[in-house]
Amino acid sequence: MPADPRDVLTRPAPPPDATVRYGDHPEQVADLRRPAGDGPARPLVVVVHGGFWRAEYDRTHTGPMADALAAVGHPVAQLEYRRTGQPGGGWPHTLEDVLAGVAALPGLASAALPGRVAPVPPILVGHSAGGHLALYAAATAPATVGGVLALAPVADLAEAYRLDLDDGAVAALLGGGPAEVPERYAAADPSALVPTRVRTVVMHGTLDEQVPVAVSRSWVAAARAAGTPATLIELPKCEHFGLIAPGDPAWPAVVDALRSLHDDLPAIDAASRTR
Repeated sequence: MPADPRDVLTRPAPPPDATVRYGDHPEQVADLRRPAGDGPARPLVVVVHGGFWRAEYDRTHTGPMADALAAVGHPVAQLEYRRTGQPGGGWPHTLEDVLAGVAALPGLASAALPGRVAPVPPILVGHSAGGHLALYAAATAPATVGGVLALAPVADLAEAYRLDLDDGAVAALLGGGPAEVPERYAAADPSALVPTRVRTVVMHGTLDEQVPVAVSRSWVAAARAAGTPATLIELPKCEHFGLIAPGDPAWPAVVDALRSLHDDLPAIDAASRTR
């Protein structure tokens, strides 16, 4: 029997090296992973987990991914945030938590991992709903983001609402549809927030059944037309979960895309480049 791609959601990982708080709420935390070896300081990689913003999915399932990125030399933070189904989750606190975490984590990680985190904005790696949140952060607070790797992102909230992805997940996040709360869609939907100045790579499997690849195609086309430095990478034999599963055939492409974003950062000196 073929392996269930959802197995990655329950795959174990080594414990993090530290957990830090970026706020007072119990969900305003992040797990940190020290990069392997004794290399130079590098930009923090902030992993923003998916799960359609719902409480039942948390940062734990990104442990294998974060551990694999640390193993190739990246300092990594697994960001947690309030989610729908929890007190305070959804609009606006889910989005506010991500902005606060992205702004605070480079300093917190630098203190917890001395000498391993470069003093530059982090690279955000967001999957699915986490891809939406990464794109949102880059559009809303671009000075705090060094680059975005969006993996199968929910990049168009209005379209995701129309498609009823995950049985009303977008309505649960924003409190209704575009006709009911248009101002929230205008503020939170990456498709309404282009252009952005942050270098962005979008990666999407063509076999994705959770978030159709057409969502990424349309966002990248609109973003590029508006002047955003965005690239789309389509993986023809990849579904939704392979992008966060070390060992999956898609994983080397994820690592390569992150490397390209890292090496494009203007403040990175030659000693810290990954190539």
